[in-house]
Amino acid sequence: MPFNFRPKGRVLPLILMTLPLWACTPPQDFGNVQQIVKGDKSAEADFLVQPVNALTLSMVQGWPQSHPQSTKPWLSAGGGTPDTRIAAGDMLNLSIFGGTDSQLLGSPIVMPNIKVSSKGTIFLPYIDEINVAGLSEEAARKLIQDKLVVIVPDVQVQLGHAAGTKNSVDVIAGLPRNGSYPLPTGNTTVTQVLAAAGGLPEAMINPQVNVQRNGRLYRIGAKTILDNPGLDAVMKGGDSLFVAADDRYFLSLGAAGREALTNFPKDQISALDAMSLIGGIDQNTANPKGILILRNYPASAVAANPDKGPGKQKVVFAFNLTSADGLFAAGQFQIEDRDLVLVTQSPLVNTRTVVSIFTGFLAAGRTTVQATN
Repeated sequence: MPFNFRPKGRVLPLILMTLPLWACTPPQDFGNVQQIVKGDKSAEADFLVQPVNALTLSMVQGWPQSHPQSTKPWLSAGGGTPDTRIAAGDMLNLSIFGGTDSQLLGSPIVMPNIKVSSKGTIFLPYIDEINVAGLSEEAARKLIQDKLVVIVPDVQVQLGHAAGTKNSVDVIAGLPRNGSYPLPTGNTTVTQVLAAAGGLPEAMINPQVNVQRNGRLYRIGAKTILDNPGLDAVMKGGDSLFVAADDRYFLSLGAAGREALTNFPKDQISALDAMSLIGGIDQNTANPKGILILRNYPASAVAANPDKGPGKQKVVFAFNLTSADGLFAAGQFQIEDRDLVLVTQSPLVNTRTVVSIFTGFLAAGRTTVQATN
């Protein structure tokens, strides 16, 4: 019998000697709040930690954007006219009838394909140049007729108008039927051009409507226009339009439902939206009091006054999702392009890991003793 108990005396001391080494540094997949924000109070720290709650939300909402190049302004609504306006490059077709009864039913004088010059004028024999740019078809017809009546009393004029490049919109990418589209009226809107070009691609993530006008780029989410008809701006001749998927994204790491790069599915994403998009938090490992959003600001955004901007370029926004205050704040805080959403590890995880290791060692010791016996 004494011989049978010797292995047990050797195994248990070995287990107890090894256990403290494992307990000091248990396995860990990601950091907890204390590890990540360690040193934030130091004067040498190159980042700051900004809690987000009811008291601080309005302040951080007023800070500049971290990636202003990711967003563009949009066109102002209104400014259209019911009639198409003649522009340089358009083609006019004139039919001129004499004023007598016998001539009314006779063949008119036809003058086809009169191109409006770069100065906005057309040339007519015996009349010289007439400025028609900016006029409606009816106003141009009446002006030409008034000029001709001096030469041919009671003359009647018919006018046909074909839009040129300055009265057309170029759809250059992203739609089923790209090409050049004449503007049928001066009130043709963005959605009407989209419809004429085949509509929005169904598989595209948060399609963004881009309009190039006079050397500037304007952008808005297609869904935003559909939800707000007042934003359906009037197109102008010479505009170029293209549709592209929203290229903004945010990253998710830590004890989240999934660690991934997530594109923006709509124009504005709140912190709560982001949590839903990444599958929530891991109930076994996550710390709902330690939801962090890491953001890099440009140097131009840094300000001494916290009401004007962050005190440092690197900011860690901290949320506590266990309180109503934290949840409401997260629902209003807007995620920006290239933010990192980090779900930190619960402080209980290491404790559970130590207990698990200890239990495993005891089980291994019992198995060894039984095998030896």
